[in-house]
Amino acid sequence: MKFLGNIIWLVFGGFAVAIEYFLASIAMMITIIGIPFGLQTIKLGILALWPFGSEVVQVQKPSGCITTFMNVLWFFVGGFWIMLTHIGFGIIFYITIIGIPWGNQHFKLAGLALTPFGREIR
Repeated sequence: MKFLGNIIWLVFGGFAVAIEYFLASIAMMITIIGIPFGLQTIKLGILALWPFGSEVVQVQKPSGCITTFMNVLWFFVGGFWIMLTHIGFGIIFYITIIGIPWGNQHFKLAGLALTPFGREIR
């Protein structure tokens, strides 16, 4: 069932969102400062390609306030725009009754797009 859900996800919005993540990561990796953001965005792009069956967990590492700083910086660099894309796709899927599971995935990924640092994808 996860395989079928992922195939439908890929066709109806998943591929477009993954392309957005990959383009954002390329733009961020141009600068040396943006490499950590680009690496995290690649992980999110892979998750956006195949989200059903994946789990996102909060990681408690002794990183101090660097995770919070990176999330705040990420919000202004690219997180807000990618979150808007997820919200738009989620609303479109919620309009159709049968698309509610895919809308739920978009809303879950919208929250992850805002604060990706300090999280791990399993």
